[in-house]
This record gives sequence, C-alpha cells and structure tokens, in this order.
Amino acid sequence: MHSATTGRTGQLRIALVAPPSEAVPPAAYGGTERVAYELAVELHRRGHAVTVFASADSAVPCELVPTAPSALRPLAQNDDGDGWTQATLSAVLRRAGHFDIIHSHLDWAGILLAHASPTPTVMTFHGRLDRPFAATLLRHAPPGLVAISRNQASIHPEVAWTGIVYHGLTFDAAAFSEERDDSLVFVGRICEEKGILDAIEVARLTGRRLRIAAKIGPTPAEQAYADEVFRPALRRADTEFLGELTGLERDRLVSASYAVLMPGAWPEPFGLVAIESLACGTPVIARRVGALPELVRHGVDGFLADDPPQMAFLVDRVAELDRAAIRSHALDRFSARRMVDDYEEVYAGLLGASAHPEAEPAVPDAHREWDRAAQELRRATQVVVGATRKTGARLHASPVTRRRPPAGHREPMQTRPARPASGRPRRTDDQQHSQEAQNQEARRLRS
Repeated sequence: MHSATTGRTGQLRIALVAPPSEAVPPAAYGGTERVAYELAVELHRRGHAVTVFASADSAVPCELVPTAPSALRPLAQNDDGDGWTQATLSAVLRRAGHFDIIHSHLDWAGILLAHASPTPTVMTFHGRLDRPFAATLLRHAPPGLVAISRNQASIHPEVAWTGIVYHGLTFDAAAFSEERDDSLVFVGRICEEKGILDAIEVARLTGRRLRIAAKIGPTPAEQAYADEVFRPALRRADTEFLGELTGLERDRLVSASYAVLMPGAWPEPFGLVAIESLACGTPVIARRVGALPELVRHGVDGFLADDPPQMAFLVDRVAELDRAAIRSHALDRFSARRMVDDYEEVYAGLLGASAHPEAEPAVPDAHREWDRAAQELRRATQVVVGATRKTGARLHASPVTRRRPPAGHREPMQTRPARPASGRPRRTDDQQHSQEAQNQEARRLRS
C-alpha cells in the first residue's frame, strides 16, 4: 500500500480514537476497546506510526494521548461520558494535521469529528443504527462510514458505506480441548437485552448446568436488574454465576463447555462472544437476529433458533459438529490480521479519493471553439440591439449562415420567461423594444 502523503514506504500516520468508557485494552469486558487495541497492535507491528486516543490507564505499544484520567465505566462515571467525549474530540482536532488518516470508534460522535477534521476520517460503528436520528446523521456524513456486518449496513441501505469490515481478534492463546463437559455457558453482560433469562430457561428445559461468566454493571439500573430479576431467576435451573472473568479464564471456560448460548433478542451488530467461542472450537446456539446468521453457519458452527424451546431442542445436536473444523475456520475468518488487511484497504481508498477529487470533465477542443463562437455571436447581437434602441431604426433580419455544432454538443439550458399572475408570459426588454418599433412603423405608414 502506498500513500501519497507518506512517501515511498507506504507507512501511514494513523490516529485511533477510542471512547473513554473502558481502557484499551479493557481489563475484562469491552468490545469496542478490544477491537481498537487489536488494530493498534497490528498496525504498529506493520510499521505504521499509530497514536491511540484513549483513557490514561490504557496500555498500547504505540503513542498514547490520554483523553480521561481513567476509564469511566469501572468507576460508574458514564454519566459524564458526553463531556469526556467532547474532550476526546478536542484532543484529536488539535492534532488532526499530524495524521494521514483518523480512525474513529466513537460511533455518532465520529461523524462530528469527520465534519470538523481536515484529515480523512474513517468512522466505524460498533453499536445499533436503528435510532430515530440515525438516517439524518448518516445521510449527511462525509465519506468513510464503515459497518461491522452486512446486517448492520442493511438498516440504512441508502447510505454509501465505504466498507463492511468484520471484527477480528488475536486467537494465538485461545484454548482448545477435545475434552468437554455437558454444561452450557453464557458470556457477556447481565441485562435484559442479552437474554440471560432465556439462557436460564434453556438450561431448565435441557436439564444441563449453566455457567454464567458475565458482568453486572455499576449503574443503579444495572444493579437493580441484577438484584431484583437476575439473582432470583438463578434458582429456576442448575446455574453457577462466576462473575466477570479475564480473557484467559473466559477462554478456558468456553473451551471446556458443551456449547455457548447467545439468546439475546436485540439485533447484535456483530458478536465478539460468537467468534471467540468459535475460535475455541465451541459451538454456538444463538437467536436468529442481527449479524449472528453471518457469523454462525447453521449446522456447521452451531445452530440458529427463534426462541428458548427451539434452542433447547437443538442442544443435543451439538454433539454432531466438528469442533476442530469450527476452530480452524474461525481462526482464518476472524483474525486480527484479516481485519487490519481490510482496514488498510479502506484507508488506501479514502486517501486516494481525497487526493484525487472528481474533476470537471475535459471539454473537447471542437466544443470549446463552438462555445466561443456562440458567445461572440451573442455579444454582437447585444451591440446591434443597443444601437437600434438609441437611433430608433428598424432592425432588419439578414440571412446568417450558422456553423453546424460539433457532434455531441449540447446548448446551455435556456430558461423560460416567468409567467405573471395573468398567465401571459412577460416580455423581455428586446421583445418590448421590437414591438414598439413595429408600432411606430405602422403609424408612419397610416399617416
């Protein structure tokens, strides 16, 4: 890849802009920040000059520009998120001229950044796009919009997406074992939209143990849901709540489990839990919503279903699947290197478009000569008409030999005179003068 702004090496100066909610990488849960970290590591390894804008407790192998003293979500400070996001935008814009490309992971705030920045900006959307304001913002966004799945992009088919790039992760340390127990596992967040109650229902219907490796958020609403809804529901089936695990602990748990459940009813724009599970060779039983049908091949990587009873029915069929083949396919399709390959293409395309904006189409010489002759004829006509007005003489039309226009020439569009309220067209000055001259001539003949 070559950039006109960086010379022969093809190495770019890239700004990666992460939200301040979690550190890069996150200590445990945090999908957007994990993707930003993977991009930073692989782009840096390839020789690009990478700068990450993220919270001060981030740990990246390249330059870090702190945008908040520490990650907001662990401290239950997400209520201040808008202010810290504004601080992030300000920090990026102050240094925008130092970069060849800016890559925003701020979702909607990324559009504002792209409008304000003099540097081409890629805007990756990690969240839902089915919002009342989404169509307006996306319709007027600059080039550089990237969706993370075909399903996400399809919500706004009228948008000119610059690319669709699946997430990728580094799976070098992903656990894999042929020895599995009979338990099911749920990984993610404890909230209604992730379907934790449906996962407990699948465990009850199948009689299998359900291990839950999930985070309870710090906000009052999240705490209330956990205490009033989630914890009482644990008694409905054989369950084990493990809380939030580290990456390695989570991989070992998933690798040792019979299947992963993803029963959430909300339209997942992607689904990192799915690709992590597949990389461990563990089949996924997911609800048929959002991007999950793009990630999980039904009957190969796992199964897609529409409700808990159907999921429970399909659980026993998991034993038919080839776990080694599932892992091999996931390692190839969802690797960080493949993701960075795709983004380098996006960067190159956006830089090429900005360096070579659409130019005015070249006008052939014959057409240019014709236009010049037409302009001279119009000027000459105006001189004659002006002289006639001064002397009061009658203007006689003389035959004119008109040059034939070149092939393909189109005359400039002529506008019709506006019609007054009476419905009759208004006369132009030339038409009115010509009519007055004719009237004077008629009066002279009558006398």
